[in-house]
Amino acid sequence: MIKPHFPHRDDSVSSRIGAFEFTKKGVSRYDLRDPYHMAMTLRWPEFFLALFLVDLSINLVFATLYWLVPDCIANSGSSFAQDFFFSIETLATVGYGVMAPASLYGHIVSSLEILCGMSFTALVTGVMFVRFSKPRAKFHFAQSAVVTTYNGKPTLMIRVGNGRLGLLSDAQARVTVAMREETSEGHSMRRITELKLERPKLAIFALTWNLSHEIDATSPLYGLTPETLAASDLRLFLFLEARDPALGAVVHDMRDYTADHILMGMRYQDVVSFDDDGRANVDLTRISAVEKDIADGHLPAYRM
Repeated sequence: MIKPHFPHRDDSVSSRIGAFEFTKKGVSRYDLRDPYHMAMTLRWPEFFLALFLVDLSINLVFATLYWLVPDCIANSGSSFAQDFFFSIETLATVGYGVMAPASLYGHIVSSLEILCGMSFTALVTGVMFVRFSKPRAKFHFAQSAVVTTYNGKPTLMIRVGNGRLGLLSDAQARVTVAMREETSEGHSMRRITELKLERPKLAIFALTWNLSHEIDATSPLYGLTPETLAASDLRLFLFLEARDPALGAVVHDMRDYTADHILMGMRYQDVVSFDDDGRANVDLTRISAVEKDIADGHLPAYRM
C-alpha cells in the first residue's frame, strides 16, 4: 500500500524562559485540547483578547441562528444587528423586555444560548479567580552572578532579595549549570549538573540571601577563566521557593544567567545597614550593585 506523501511542514515553536530561548518541534503553542493550561499561561492582554473573541464567536453563531428564521424574535425586525444584540443580552442572561422569543424555534435557540451563557460565565469566573488568586513570588534577583573570593577560595555567588514586607519561611534554592561537552565519540551534548550550595535552605528569609557555591576540584565550574567563560555556552539556572505565611501558600520563581552575566573577580556591594537602634535596613534597588573584589589577583590558580 502506497502511503500518501505530504510536504514537510515546519511546526517549530519558539519559547523563552528569561534569557534562555529554545525551539520545540511537534508541539503546539495553543493546544485547544488543554484549555485550562492555555488560559493560565496566557498573558493578561492575550487572556482578555481570547475572552473577547470567544464571546464574539458565540454571539455571532446564535445571532445567525436567529437571523436564519425571520420573526422568531419579536421586535427584532429580522435585522442581523438586532439579533446580535439580543444574543448578547441572552448570553449574559440579561433581558430588557424589548425583544423576546416569538416562536417555538426562538424559545429553543434562546434556551440553548442561556445554558451556554451560564456555563461560559461559570468557567470564566473560575479561571479569573484562579488567575487573580495565584500566589506570586516577589523575589529580587541580582542581574549578574559573581565569582569572588570567599574564605580564600573562588566562589560563585548569586544574591536574592525578599521583596515582601513580611518574612518568608522554609526557603529552598537549587542552582544547576548547563554546559556543552564533547563525548569521546565526537558528539556534542549539553549536560545539566546541580551545583552544591553552602546553604541551600533558610528557615527564615527576611532580607537578602547570598547563594554560594565553592569552585573546588569537584565543581563543574572548576578551571574556568574569564577567557574560557566568555567563549563558553554556559548557563546557570536558579530555582527558588519559599512559604509566604500571609498567603498560606508556597511561592516560587526561577532565573537564568548566561556566561555574559557571570562576572569574575567581582563581588556584591553591601545593601544591608543598621541604624542607631540596631534595626536592619536593606536597599533592594541596589541588589545588583557590584564592585571589584579586593582579593582579585590573589585567587588560587585554577585552569581548564
